[in-house]
Amino acid sequence: MKAIVVHEFGGPEVLRYEEIETPAPADGEVLVQVHAVSVNQTLDIKLRQGATRRGTELPHVLGVDPSGIVVGRGDAAGGLCEGDRVVVASAMWCGTCEACRRRDQADCAATRHIGVHRWGGYAQFVVVPASNVHRIPGHLDYADASVIIRHFPTSFNLLHAKAAITERDTVLVMGASGGLGGAGVQVALLAGATVIAGARTTAGVDAAMALGAHHGVAYGETPLADAVAEITDGRGADIVYENIGDPAMWDAVMASMARSGRLVTAGAHGGGHVGLNLHSLYRNRLRLVGGGGHGPADIARTLAAAAEGRLRTNIDRRLPLARTAEAHRLAEARQTVGKIVLLPQEDPQ
Repeated sequence: MKAIVVHEFGGPEVLRYEEIETPAPADGEVLVQVHAVSVNQTLDIKLRQGATRRGTELPHVLGVDPSGIVVGRGDAAGGLCEGDRVVVASAMWCGTCEACRRRDQADCAATRHIGVHRWGGYAQFVVVPASNVHRIPGHLDYADASVIIRHFPTSFNLLHAKAAITERDTVLVMGASGGLGGAGVQVALLAGATVIAGARTTAGVDAAMALGAHHGVAYGETPLADAVAEITDGRGADIVYENIGDPAMWDAVMASMARSGRLVTAGAHGGGHVGLNLHSLYRNRLRLVGGGGHGPADIARTLAAAAEGRLRTNIDRRLPLARTAEAHRLAEARQTVGKIVLLPQEDPQ
Protein backbone atom coordinates (compact mmCIF):
# COMPACT_ATOMS: atom_id res chain seq x y z
CA MET A 1 0.00 0.00 0.00
CA LYS A 2 0.96 3.66 -0.29
CA ALA A 3 1.49 5.67 2.88
CA ILE A 4 3.06 8.91 4.08
CA VAL A 5 5.91 7.85 6.37
CA VAL A 6 7.82 10.17 8.72
CA HIS A 7 11.39 8.98 9.38
CA GLU A 8 12.54 12.18 11.09
CA PHE A 9 10.92 15.27 12.56
CA GLY A 10 11.09 18.44 10.51
CA GLY A 11 9.44 20.42 7.74
CA PRO A 12 6.88 19.17 5.20
CA GLU A 13 9.72 17.59 3.21
CA VAL A 14 9.95 14.76 5.79
CA LEU A 15 6.53 13.50 4.65
CA ARG A 16 7.59 10.69 2.31
CA TYR A 17 5.14 9.00 -0.04
CA GLU A 18 6.23 5.36 0.15
CA GLU A 19 5.20 1.82 -0.63
CA ILE A 20 4.94 -0.25 2.56
CA GLU A 21 3.38 -3.55 3.55
CA THR A 22 -0.36 -3.58 4.20
CA PRO A 23 -0.93 -4.41 7.89
CA ALA A 24 -3.07 -7.29 9.14
CA PRO A 25 -5.58 -6.94 12.00
CA ALA A 26 -5.04 -8.83 15.25
CA ASP A 27 -7.74 -9.85 17.72
CA GLY A 28 -9.93 -6.88 18.59
CA GLU A 29 -8.78 -4.93 15.53
CA VAL A 30 -10.10 -4.13 12.07
CA LEU A 31 -8.42 -3.21 8.80
CA VAL A 32 -9.89 -0.08 7.23
CA GLN A 33 -9.42 0.94 3.61
CA VAL A 34 -8.94 4.69 4.12
CA HIS A 35 -10.98 7.03 1.92
CA ALA A 36 -10.43 10.26 3.87
CA VAL A 37 -8.32 11.67 6.68
CA SER A 38 -7.99 15.31 7.74
CA VAL A 39 -4.93 17.51 8.32
CA ASN A 40 -4.75 18.87 11.86
CA GLN A 41 -2.57 21.53 13.44
CA THR A 42 -1.60 19.92 16.75
CA LEU A 43 -1.74 16.18 16.22
CA ASP A 44 -0.35 16.31 12.67
CA ILE A 45 1.67 19.45 11.94
CA LYS A 46 3.10 20.09 15.41
CA LEU A 47 3.89 16.40 15.76
CA ARG A 48 5.61 16.28 12.36
CA GLN A 49 7.67 19.31 13.37
CA GLY A 50 8.72 17.55 16.55
CA ALA A 51 7.22 20.33 18.67
CA THR A 52 4.88 17.92 20.51
CA ARG A 53 6.38 14.45 20.22
CA ARG A 54 4.02 12.87 22.74
CA GLY A 55 5.99 9.61 22.86
CA THR A 56 5.75 9.06 19.11
CA GLU A 57 8.23 6.49 17.77
CA LEU A 58 9.76 6.78 14.31
CA PRO A 59 9.15 5.78 11.60
CA HIS A 60 5.59 6.94 11.96
CA VAL A 61 2.38 7.40 9.96
CA LEU A 62 0.25 10.39 10.97
CA GLY A 63 -3.54 10.72 10.66
CA VAL A 64 -5.92 10.74 13.63
CA ASP A 65 -9.37 10.58 12.02
CA PRO A 66 -9.44 8.17 9.06
CA SER A 67 -12.73 7.08 7.54
CA GLY A 68 -13.39 4.37 5.00
CA ILE A 69 -14.51 0.76 4.61
CA VAL A 70 -13.82 -2.25 6.83
CA VAL A 71 -11.96 -4.77 4.63
CA GLY A 72 -10.60 -7.13 7.29
CA ARG A 73 -11.20 -8.05 10.91
CA GLY A 74 -9.64 -10.03 13.69
CA ASP A 75 -11.56 -12.00 16.28
CA ALA A 76 -13.63 -10.06 18.83
CA ALA A 77 -14.08 -7.13 16.44
CA GLY A 78 -17.20 -5.85 18.16
CA GLY A 79 -19.78 -6.79 15.55
CA LEU A 80 -18.13 -4.83 12.75
CA CYS A 81 -18.38 -6.48 9.37
CA GLU A 82 -16.42 -6.25 6.14
CA GLY A 83 -18.05 -3.64 3.93
CA ASP A 84 -19.15 -1.41 6.82
CA ARG A 85 -18.62 2.30 6.17
CA VAL A 86 -16.82 3.59 9.25
CA VAL A 87 -15.01 6.49 10.85
CA VAL A 88 -12.26 6.22 13.46
CA ALA A 89 -12.14 8.23 16.70
CA SER A 90 -8.53 8.66 17.75
CA ALA A 91 -8.63 8.63 21.56
CA MET A 92 -7.60 5.38 23.24
CA TRP A 93 -8.47 5.72 26.94
CA CYS A 94 -6.44 3.85 29.53
CA GLY A 95 -9.48 2.44 31.35
CA THR A 96 -7.69 2.36 34.71
CA CYS A 97 -7.14 5.96 35.87
CA GLU A 98 -9.52 7.67 38.29
CA ALA A 99 -11.34 9.52 35.48
CA CYS A 100 -11.87 6.34 33.48
CA ARG A 101 -13.10 4.46 36.56
CA ARG A 102 -15.77 7.12 37.06
CA ARG A 103 -16.58 6.90 33.33
CA ASP A 104 -15.31 10.40 32.62
CA GLN A 105 -13.02 9.31 29.78
CA ALA A 106 -12.75 12.86 28.45
CA ASP A 107 -10.37 13.56 31.34
CA CYS A 108 -8.43 10.29 31.09
CA ALA A 109 -4.96 10.87 32.55
CA ALA A 110 -3.21 8.56 30.07
CA THR A 111 -5.08 8.92 26.77
CA ARG A 112 -3.19 7.67 23.74
CA HIS A 113 -4.11 8.47 20.14
CA ILE A 114 -4.28 6.69 16.83
CA GLY A 115 -1.96 8.63 14.53
CA VAL A 116 0.22 9.65 17.46
CA HIS A 117 1.05 6.58 19.55
CA ARG A 118 0.32 4.05 16.81
CA TRP A 119 0.22 4.38 13.04
CA GLY A 120 -2.65 6.40 11.68
CA GLY A 121 -4.59 7.09 8.53
CA TYR A 122 -2.14 8.87 6.19
CA ALA A 123 -2.21 5.60 4.27
CA GLN A 124 -4.40 3.56 1.95
CA PHE A 125 -5.09 1.09 4.78
CA VAL A 126 -4.88 1.29 8.57
CA VAL A 127 -5.33 -1.21 11.40
CA VAL A 128 -7.16 0.20 14.42
CA PRO A 129 -8.83 -1.11 17.59
CA ALA A 130 -12.44 -2.06 16.89
CA SER A 131 -13.47 -0.05 19.96
CA ASN A 132 -12.40 3.13 18.16
CA VAL A 133 -14.45 2.42 15.05
CA HIS A 134 -17.97 3.74 14.48
CA ARG A 135 -20.36 3.20 11.61
CA ILE A 136 -20.91 6.31 9.52
CA PRO A 137 -24.54 7.40 9.79
CA GLY A 138 -26.63 7.47 6.63
CA HIS A 139 -24.87 8.50 3.46
CA LEU A 140 -22.48 10.94 5.10
CA ASP A 141 -19.46 11.67 2.92
CA TYR A 142 -16.16 10.15 4.10
CA ALA A 143 -14.41 13.52 4.25
CA ASP A 144 -17.26 15.02 6.26
CA ALA A 145 -17.22 12.03 8.61
CA SER A 146 -13.50 12.48 9.32
CA VAL A 147 -13.87 16.18 10.11
CA ILE A 148 -16.97 15.59 12.23
CA ILE A 149 -15.41 12.87 14.40
CA ARG A 150 -12.27 14.94 14.88
CA HIS A 151 -13.88 18.07 16.30
CA PHE A 152 -17.52 17.65 17.33
CA PRO A 153 -17.08 15.21 20.25
CA THR A 154 -14.61 17.64 21.83
CA SER A 155 -16.99 20.53 21.23
CA PHE A 156 -19.89 18.70 22.85
CA ASN A 157 -17.70 17.94 25.86
CA LEU A 158 -16.40 21.50 26.20
CA LEU A 159 -19.78 23.17 25.95
CA HIS A 160 -21.96 20.65 27.77
CA ALA A 161 -19.81 18.79 30.30
CA LYS A 162 -17.36 21.62 31.01
CA ALA A 163 -19.35 24.85 30.45
CA ALA A 164 -22.87 23.58 31.24
CA ILE A 165 -24.32 25.54 28.33
CA THR A 166 -27.99 26.56 28.34
CA GLU A 167 -30.26 28.26 25.85
CA ARG A 168 -29.98 31.46 27.89
CA ASP A 169 -26.25 31.80 27.29
CA THR A 170 -24.38 34.00 24.86
CA VAL A 171 -21.31 32.15 23.59
CA LEU A 172 -18.25 33.80 22.06
CA VAL A 173 -16.46 31.29 19.83
CA MET A 174 -12.86 32.23 19.09
CA GLY A 175 -11.21 30.90 15.93
CA ALA A 176 -14.71 30.28 14.64
CA SER A 177 -13.66 29.59 11.06
CA GLY A 178 -11.41 26.67 12.01
CA GLY A 179 -12.35 23.05 12.46
CA LEU A 180 -12.80 23.11 16.23
CA GLY A 181 -14.21 26.65 16.15
CA GLY A 182 -16.79 25.83 13.51
CA ALA A 183 -17.86 22.80 15.52
CA GLY A 184 -18.23 25.02 18.58
CA VAL A 185 -20.49 27.40 16.69
CA GLN A 186 -22.79 24.56 15.71
CA VAL A 187 -22.88 22.79 19.08
CA ALA A 188 -23.73 26.09 20.76
CA LEU A 189 -26.51 26.68 18.24
CA LEU A 190 -27.89 23.18 18.84
CA ALA A 191 -28.12 24.08 22.53
CA GLY A 192 -30.21 27.14 21.64
CA ALA A 193 -27.56 29.66 22.72
CA THR A 194 -26.81 33.01 21.07
CA VAL A 195 -23.51 32.72 19.20
CA ILE A 196 -20.90 35.38 18.48
CA ALA A 197 -18.36 34.13 15.96
CA GLY A 198 -14.88 35.54 16.43
CA ALA A 199 -12.29 35.16 13.68
CA ARG A 200 -9.17 37.08 12.70
CA THR A 201 -10.44 38.12 9.27
CA THR A 202 -13.72 39.12 7.69
CA ALA A 203 -13.49 36.04 5.46
CA GLY A 204 -13.24 33.88 8.57
CA VAL A 205 -16.25 35.58 10.13
CA ASP A 206 -18.23 35.08 6.92
CA ALA A 207 -17.43 31.35 6.99
CA ALA A 208 -18.67 31.09 10.58
CA MET A 209 -21.77 33.16 9.88
CA ALA A 210 -22.60 30.73 7.09
CA LEU A 211 -22.82 28.05 9.78
CA GLY A 212 -25.55 30.04 11.52
CA ALA A 213 -23.78 32.29 14.04
CA HIS A 214 -25.93 35.24 15.09
CA HIS A 215 -23.13 37.82 15.23
CA GLY A 216 -19.54 38.08 14.03
CA VAL A 217 -16.39 39.95 15.07
CA ALA A 218 -13.26 40.12 12.92
CA TYR A 219 -10.91 40.61 15.88
CA GLY A 220 -7.93 41.26 13.64
CA GLU A 221 -9.70 44.37 12.43
CA THR A 222 -12.03 45.42 15.29
CA PRO A 223 -11.39 45.59 19.08
CA LEU A 224 -12.89 42.35 20.37
CA ALA A 225 -14.09 43.40 23.82
CA ASP A 226 -15.73 46.58 22.48
CA ALA A 227 -17.56 44.63 19.79
CA VAL A 228 -18.79 41.97 22.25
CA ALA A 229 -19.93 44.67 24.68
CA GLU A 230 -21.92 46.36 21.92
CA ILE A 231 -23.55 43.08 20.86
CA THR A 232 -24.47 42.12 24.44
CA ASP A 233 -25.52 45.59 25.66
CA GLY A 234 -22.45 45.75 27.86
CA ARG A 235 -22.98 42.40 29.59
CA GLY A 236 -20.34 40.29 27.87
CA ALA A 237 -20.34 36.62 26.88
CA ASP A 238 -21.54 34.01 29.37
CA ILE A 239 -19.25 31.43 27.76
CA VAL A 240 -16.04 31.92 25.83
CA TYR A 241 -15.05 28.92 23.72
CA GLU A 242 -11.31 29.43 23.29
CA ASN A 243 -9.02 27.36 21.09
CA ILE A 244 -6.37 29.86 20.02
CA GLY A 245 -4.28 30.75 23.08
CA ASP A 246 -2.90 33.92 21.53
CA PRO A 247 -1.17 36.07 24.20
CA ALA A 248 -1.85 39.21 22.14
CA MET A 249 -5.59 38.53 22.35
CA TRP A 250 -5.93 37.14 25.86
CA ASP A 251 -6.70 40.37 27.72
CA ALA A 252 -9.41 41.17 25.17
CA VAL A 253 -10.84 37.67 25.53
CA MET A 254 -11.02 38.01 29.32
CA ALA A 255 -12.54 41.49 29.00
CA SER A 256 -15.26 40.01 26.78
CA MET A 257 -16.59 37.76 29.57
CA ALA A 258 -19.75 38.47 31.54
CA ARG A 259 -19.73 38.35 35.33
CA SER A 260 -19.67 34.69 36.42
CA GLY A 261 -18.69 33.81 32.87
CA ARG A 262 -17.07 30.50 31.95
CA LEU A 263 -14.13 30.12 29.59
CA VAL A 264 -13.41 26.66 28.19
CA THR A 265 -10.21 26.15 26.27
CA ALA A 266 -8.69 23.44 24.12
CA GLY A 267 -5.81 24.37 21.86
CA ALA A 268 -2.99 26.88 21.83
CA HIS A 269 -2.13 27.56 18.19
CA GLY A 270 -1.33 31.17 19.03
CA GLY A 271 1.45 30.30 21.44
CA GLY A 272 -0.30 29.20 24.60
CA HIS A 273 1.58 31.24 27.23
CA VAL A 274 -0.75 34.06 28.25
CA GLY A 275 -0.99 36.62 31.02
CA LEU A 276 -3.77 36.38 33.58
CA ASN A 277 -5.44 39.35 35.25
CA LEU A 278 -6.25 37.92 38.67
CA HIS A 279 -8.17 41.06 39.65
CA SER A 280 -10.61 40.43 36.81
CA LEU A 281 -10.71 36.71 37.61
CA TYR A 282 -11.81 37.06 41.22
CA ARG A 283 -13.77 40.29 41.01
CA ASN A 284 -15.93 39.05 38.17
CA ARG A 285 -16.18 35.48 39.52
CA LEU A 286 -14.82 34.03 36.29
CA ARG A 287 -14.17 30.34 35.68
CA LEU A 288 -11.46 29.02 33.37
CA VAL A 289 -11.65 25.33 32.44
CA GLY A 290 -9.23 23.34 30.31
CA GLY A 291 -10.54 20.54 28.17
CA GLY A 292 -9.72 18.92 24.87
CA GLY A 293 -10.92 15.37 25.33
CA HIS A 294 -14.18 13.57 24.83
CA GLY A 295 -15.96 10.47 26.04
CA PRO A 296 -18.34 7.86 24.64
CA ALA A 297 -21.38 10.06 25.34
CA ASP A 298 -19.86 12.89 23.29
CA ILE A 299 -19.24 10.56 20.36
CA ALA A 300 -22.81 9.26 20.62
CA ARG A 301 -24.21 12.80 20.59
CA THR A 302 -22.06 13.65 17.60
CA LEU A 303 -23.13 10.64 15.55
CA ALA A 304 -26.80 11.19 16.44
CA ALA A 305 -26.65 14.82 15.32
CA ALA A 306 -24.81 13.81 12.13
CA ALA A 307 -27.45 11.17 11.38
CA GLU A 308 -30.12 13.88 11.66
CA GLY A 309 -28.21 16.06 9.20
CA ARG A 310 -27.65 18.78 11.81
CA LEU A 311 -23.85 19.08 11.50
CA ARG A 312 -21.95 20.83 8.74
CA THR A 313 -18.27 20.84 7.91
CA ASN A 314 -16.09 23.55 6.45
CA ILE A 315 -13.68 21.82 4.06
CA ASP A 316 -11.37 24.11 2.13
CA ARG A 317 -10.01 21.46 -0.24
CA ARG A 318 -9.48 17.75 -0.79
CA LEU A 319 -6.11 16.48 -2.01
CA PRO A 320 -4.71 13.06 -2.91
CA LEU A 321 -2.38 11.44 -0.40
CA ALA A 322 0.63 12.05 -2.63
CA ARG A 323 0.18 15.82 -2.06
CA THR A 324 0.36 15.62 1.75
CA ALA A 325 3.46 17.83 1.95
CA GLU A 326 1.60 20.52 -0.01
CA ALA A 327 -1.37 20.15 2.33
CA HIS A 328 0.87 20.68 5.35
CA ARG A 329 2.48 23.77 3.83
CA LEU A 330 -0.92 25.32 3.17
CA ALA A 331 -2.27 24.50 6.63
CA GLU A 332 0.90 25.60 8.39
CA ALA A 333 0.83 28.95 6.59
CA ARG A 334 -2.88 29.41 7.43
CA GLN A 335 -3.65 29.80 3.73
CA THR A 336 -6.98 28.03 3.93
CA VAL A 337 -10.39 28.71 5.46
CA GLY A 338 -11.57 25.36 6.74
CA LYS A 339 -10.03 21.91 6.80
CA ILE A 340 -7.81 20.14 4.29
CA VAL A 341 -8.76 16.52 3.75
CA LEU A 342 -6.52 13.88 2.19
CA LEU A 343 -8.00 11.20 -0.07
CA PRO A 344 -5.71 8.12 0.01
CA GLN A 345 -7.63 6.20 -2.66
CA GLU A 346 -7.54 9.05 -5.20
CA ASP A 347 -5.15 8.89 -8.14
CA PRO A 348 -2.07 10.99 -7.24
CA GLN A 349 -2.22 12.62 -10.68
